[in-house]
Amino acid sequence: VSTIDSGHCGDGVARRTKRLWTDEEKRSICFQTAAPGVSVAQVAHRYAVNAKLIFKWLRDPRFAPDPASALPASEEARFLPVEIVAETRSAPAAPAAENQIEIDLAGGHRMRISGGYDPEALARLIRGLSV
Repeated sequence: VSTIDSGHCGDGVARRTKRLWTDEEKRSICFQTAAPGVSVAQVAHRYAVNAKLIFKWLRDPRFAPDPASALPASEEARFLPVEIVAETRSAPAAPAAENQIEIDLAGGHRMRISGGYDPEALARLIRGLSV
């Protein structure tokens, strides 16, 4: 990814610096393109990277999503019930219900999942949010 440097080269022209992506970042970005209904262009925009570069990474077996980790075509995408609540410091946290998970997120937000859930789908969701 190229980014504009705020400095100038002395001739009034902004310099471009090249962004170096780690292998793990490339794998994570490529994995996101495998989600149903998500385009490479959407992922490219999210990371301010040219879509052609992502297509190049997708051709590399080191970064291409593992077909075994993808959902079977017969399985539809499912949404989990999620409630985002502001963290309150005045009251102690209520004990979690038996079928409830709470995940503290950056910015003081908490994700609460109630009822039955697919642990693998939840793990993919968390990985996607932590990128």
